[in-house]
Amino acid sequence: MPPILNKMKNTPVHQPVWTYHPNAKTTIIMIHGFRGTHHGLDLIAKQLTDFTVIVPDLPGFGEAKTLDNEHSLQNYVAWLADFISDLKLSHPPILMGHSFGSIVAASYAAQYPETLASLVLVNPIGAPALEGPKAILTKLAVFYYFVGRKLPAGLAKKWLASKLVVMIMSITMAKTKDKKLRSFIHSQHLMHFSSFANPTMLSEAFKTSVSQNVRMFASKISLPTLLIAGDKDDITPLSKQQSLVKLFKNAELVVIKNVGHLTHYETPNQVASAIKRFIH
Repeated sequence: MPPILNKMKNTPVHQPVWTYHPNAKTTIIMIHGFRGTHHGLDLIAKQLTDFTVIVPDLPGFGEAKTLDNEHSLQNYVAWLADFISDLKLSHPPILMGHSFGSIVAASYAAQYPETLASLVLVNPIGAPALEGPKAILTKLAVFYYFVGRKLPAGLAKKWLASKLVVMIMSITMAKTKDKKLRSFIHSQHLMHFSSFANPTMLSEAFKTSVSQNVRMFASKISLPTLLIAGDKDDITPLSKQQSLVKLFKNAELVVIKNVGHLTHYETPNQVASAIKRFIH
């Protein structure tokens, strides 16, 4: 069944929310990655039939309005606090974050542990972006978004939504050799990767994504935590994930083989299975 689209009205959040399996007792809230939308988590959410899965678009992405203030980590966490409060759930939910969403989720969990049952971080950003094996690409990305912010609005949108840049990113991150799956991944990125509100918010969100990481919050999190990582992830290498999990007070790491940063597209069944085992 397709997800149910709800509109949260008359609340500080006031945005569309996609809900899967709405009658299940246990709730999982999923936060997507940078430049993604709720669509990216669709394949995982559909597998979690024993749970009510709620997936919003992060402010400024997809169909969500921008934040009133800078798109900083502090403000994203404040938004998430309002979002979870506005849901008025009868039991604390499980919070899941993928990629950039893992930074938002981890920061939230460190500050509001009493509002959550547990935490799941998929392809967590577990090390400073400018120090990873692809640091040169990160530096190029910093320049790319810097230029995007300096250009006039019309040109900036075209620059930041360049299909060439989106395809380079997609080809670099996809590890599968399945041609049909690679084609699907590329089509998803081309369809959704440029649905951001405006160049200014995108630049602010990018700055947040590369200046923060989960390692900064891990030692402050005592909630039961599951980390799921691909062994070919170029953004946070497996060795960094193995050291990251040790910083948590109560965490385990599941490694999925032959996949990189796109586990939500390439191995959604394995991600969902790991989540089910962790929660049950």
